[in-house]
Amino acid sequence: QVHVEESGGGLVQPGGSLVLSCEASGPISSRNVMGWYRQILGNERERVATVTDEGVTTTAKFVKGRNAISRDNAANTLRLQIYNLKPEDTAVYFCNLHDLFTREDYWGQGTQVTVSS
Repeated sequence: QVHVEESGGGLVQPGGSLVLSCEASGPISSRNVMGWYRQILGNERERVATVTDEGVTTTAKFVKGRNAISRDNAANTLRLQIYNLKPEDTAVYFCNLHDLFTREDYWGQGTQVTVSS
């Protein structure tokens, strides 16, 4: 079974930055997409940024220009840095691995990010 685990997050002041890390383990196929999603209280989960095993990225408008996403295919790890954080970035952030062969989605438990002074 594929296991996905996040780390990072916590309380950050407005204008600050943070790094979210994710590690996937288990029988992971070579063709996959890893990404970060977030869920603001009362809202549906939404995509933040993703990167394929070939390095193709997508970025949501609300973080464009203030984020950096990268991955290590050999280690099955994913890193997301978000700069200039705003109170509206407060959410639970989830790491996802999407297997392009099986179409399965694997999710981490989520990590809380709170942006507040």
